[in-house]
Amino acid sequence: MLAAVILSGGQSSRMGSPKALLRFQGKTFLEHLVAVTRHAQISVRRIVLGPDAGAITEALALPSGDIVINPDWQLGQLSSIHAAVRSLPPGTDGMLLCLVDHPLVSAELVGQLVEAFYATRKGIVLPVCGGRRGHPVIFSANVYDELLAAPLDQGARAVVWAHTHDLAEVPTADEGCLWNVNDPATLANLTDVSG
Repeated sequence: MLAAVILSGGQSSRMGSPKALLRFQGKTFLEHLVAVTRHAQISVRRIVLGPDAGAITEALALPSGDIVINPDWQLGQLSSIHAAVRSLPPGTDGMLLCLVDHPLVSAELVGQLVEAFYATRKGIVLPVCGGRRGHPVIFSANVYDELLAAPLDQGARAVVWAHTHDLAEVPTADEGCLWNVNDPATLANLTDVSG
C-alpha cells in the first residue's frame, strides 16, 4: 500500500494567504487533493502543515491522525518531506508526494501513476507532459533514506537525479501536473486553462 503525502507547510508569502484554503471549482486546494488521492492502493494519508496549521485545521475538518506539523518549515520543502517520511507507519510500499499548489491534479492521473508504480517497481514514478516533468511523484520506500539524507538546498530533486536508471516517466496530456499556483495572477488564470 501507498501513502499519500500532501505538502502544505510553506508560508505562502507570494500568495498572501494559505494556499491550502484557496478555492477552485467549489473546493479548497487541499480538499481537492485529498479527494483525488482516494485510491484503493492508498491506505495512509499525511498532510504536512507549517505556519498556517492553525488556520487550516480550523477551517477544514481534517482527521487529526493525518496531520503532521513541521516545526522546521523555514528550512524549505525538503524539511516537510522529512516530517512526512518520519511519520509514516512501517510497511508502506512508497509515497505519492503532492504539492498543495498543484490544484489541477486529477484522480485519473493519480491512478495512472499508481498503476505504473506497481507495474514497473521503479524507485521513482512521475508524470511527463509535453516533455516536462510534473507532479505528483511517487517515491518508493527504498528511497526514503535517500530523501532523509538529501541536501536541503537541492531537496528531493537530488534523489530524482540520482535515480536516472530507476525512474519511470508516465506520459500524460494532463497539464494539471505542471500547474504550480504560487501567486494571485496564476490563480486568476486557472479558469482559462481548466476549461
